[in-house]
Amino acid sequence: MSSWTSPASIAIKDRMFRALAVLRVVLLLNTVALNIYRADNFQRPVAGAACVVAMALWTGFAIWAYSDKRRRTFRLLAADLAIAVAMLLATPLVKGDGFNASLPGFWVMGALFAWAVHYRALGGLAAGTALAAADLSQREEIRQSDYGNAFLLIVGGLIVGFMCDSLQQMATERDVAERESAMAAERARLARVVHDGVLQVLALVQRRGRELGGEAAELGRLAGEQERVLRELIRAQEAVTTVHDGGTVDLASELAQLQRGETVTVATPGPAVELPAATAYEIVAVARACLDNVRHHVGEDAPAWVLLQAFPDRVELSVRDEGPGIAPGRLEEAAAQGRLGVSESIRGRVADLGGSVELVTGSFGTEWEVVVPRPDLGSSA
Repeated sequence: MSSWTSPASIAIKDRMFRALAVLRVVLLLNTVALNIYRADNFQRPVAGAACVVAMALWTGFAIWAYSDKRRRTFRLLAADLAIAVAMLLATPLVKGDGFNASLPGFWVMGALFAWAVHYRALGGLAAGTALAAADLSQREEIRQSDYGNAFLLIVGGLIVGFMCDSLQQMATERDVAERESAMAAERARLARVVHDGVLQVLALVQRRGRELGGEAAELGRLAGEQERVLRELIRAQEAVTTVHDGGTVDLASELAQLQRGETVTVATPGPAVELPAATAYEIVAVARACLDNVRHHVGEDAPAWVLLQAFPDRVELSVRDEGPGIAPGRLEEAAAQGRLGVSESIRGRVADLGGSVELVTGSFGTEWEVVVPRPDLGSSA
């Protein structure tokens, strides 16, 4: 999720605009007081008073407009900046040539900070440059103090924008970390529940089924298979949970562990295929689910082949057997009956990874072809 659009980022921006609303009032009071104090500097007092009233009215409108994020459009920010620039350009018309202090004074910081909060560093830099250029263009002689004020406008907008960007990114990263921590805790809790309850029941059914024989023996065998699958799932989830954020594993090495004598043959590239741990473990789980289907529907000793190919932008996984194939409509029928092994263990996992699955089946056997995008580890580090 982008740090511009995450809920945490939006909440930070809302708080900044609320703080800016208070600052606008302070800046307006300061501007009004200074212009009253320097009233003798006005060559056109009526025009000067009109400008001060206009600044007061715009301040009230801006506070209201920025209070709702739906109204924070480019039009609003452009108008805010344009009015601040207009007040700077109006200074020689109101005070005459050779003026010492601009008409709006520090009041223009309201527009500057609005751009910095909304458009971050680049916005603050653009607004600061526009205000500095407008201020300096009206002066007959640029003194050291004038240059200093212009420099502060540009650098101040840039720094405030950068700080706003940093705060929003940190808030987003904090929310992501908290969410991942909560998910890891929930996975651990569910694993304990499964281990303490479901696995023990499945083990009991398996043992009692063997003792009773007949149809109960078959139920016991099925219970034993499900117990094994659940234990492997728990181990995989624990492995993902313990990997440090940004950690990677070699997918080729993980898939090589599926090799089973002459029954399961695994072929992988020679070099390591580094992937984020969570992605790699999900791909291994997909391969394991495909092999489980081979054992269940073709036979315990039916041969199967696992092939991994790695490309710069993706990895391709193929799991093939030489069974009788899958009858047309069989997968849809199984899903309708609540048997979600293929739809969830294979297709669901690959969909979550942003990949695609293609099933090729017939009298020659069955082949699952899985394609998963390969993240750019360099940019995510």
